[in-house]
Amino acid sequence: GPATYMPRVEVRVKDTVKATIVQAGTALRLRARQETTDSAGNTRQAGEEWLMRKTGAYIPGVHEEIVATMKPMVLTDYIAIHLRALRNFTDDKGVQRRAGQEWLLTTQDCDTHIQDVHEEVVNRELNIQVLNSSQYCVVQNPWDDQGKPRMGRLELRRGETAFFLRPGETLFGGSILDVMVLEADEAVLLRAKQSFQDNGTRRTPGDRWTVVGPCEYVPPVEVEVIRRYRAIPLDETEGIYVRNIKSGAIEMVIGRTYLLGPDEELWEKPLS
Repeated sequence: GPATYMPRVEVRVKDTVKATIVQAGTALRLRARQETTDSAGNTRQAGEEWLMRKTGAYIPGVHEEIVATMKPMVLTDYIAIHLRALRNFTDDKGVQRRAGQEWLLTTQDCDTHIQDVHEEVVNRELNIQVLNSSQYCVVQNPWDDQGKPRMGRLELRRGETAFFLRPGETLFGGSILDVMVLEADEAVLLRAKQSFQDNGTRRTPGDRWTVVGPCEYVPPVEVEVIRRYRAIPLDETEGIYVRNIKSGAIEMVIGRTYLLGPDEELWEKPLS
């Protein structure tokens, strides 16, 4: 239409098809019943699906069927969408996607998104990770500046910051951690897991050292935290035995507050 149609005697009217309104921000998911040419002039194979995004009234072709009306997914500053390509295709942003490729959409890309027929929604409400100034986390398999994952790598991130975990990225240990706040009588015993520069000091695997308060401390990804401990206050009539784990030498400490060094441990004298 609009028109008046008088069917011929050789013709049987099977159905009257009414137009479907495609509203702004929505799309129709169509499927070809057999090989046909769509309204845009593209050849479609039997069973092929595609989206009609043009707003207005749409009457499906005789060899087309409407599968569903696709509504938009809304993105915010705190929610992203995690997508996966089902096959090779070019998305609505003009980006070439490979089968199995995963990516995120955030408000930097668009405000709303309609799922394409070649896309799978992995997570439609991926929450943002927020770190305050007294928090940090370690991200496993972080992406590089070219958008490629660095498998097996670790990356330290400290607040204040906010970010979305990209496909393949996880929080090492599964959670956001609090910055260590060491008091004046506290220390943390550390061991290097790999070689790195520690504020101008070269650390090699197996090195042990302590960081003594008062200070804030965030362990780098190359460091293992062995334990956190306090100084031992001793009265004039009290004492402890301290053993050096490298040399085996034993020292008695009496009547003062003592903080164990990185190569020291408490030693208990055997009773005879």
